[in-house]
Amino acid sequence: MAERTTSDEVMSRSELATYLSELSHRFEDSEDGVDVPVGNKTVSLGRSDDVSVSVDVVERSSRLRGNRETVTVTMSWKPES
Repeated sequence: MAERTTSDEVMSRSELATYLSELSHRFEDSEDGVDVPVGNKTVSLGRSDDVSVSVDVVERSSRLRGNRETVTVTMSWKPES
């Protein structure tokens, strides 16, 4: 069974930089796993030395809606037993 926790919010560039920096430190500093803040909740994930990373960038231009750019970063791993 899969559990999904999602949060959509608007942040300033500075707030986003702080969030990503703190998330980076959590991955780097944790010995057992990583606690990921998602909205008003924290999700505890298992530890793995290797992480698969996929980065997807989409640039769209539309006369009606204007330009839109999206960056999606997906990280996945199998937690160590």
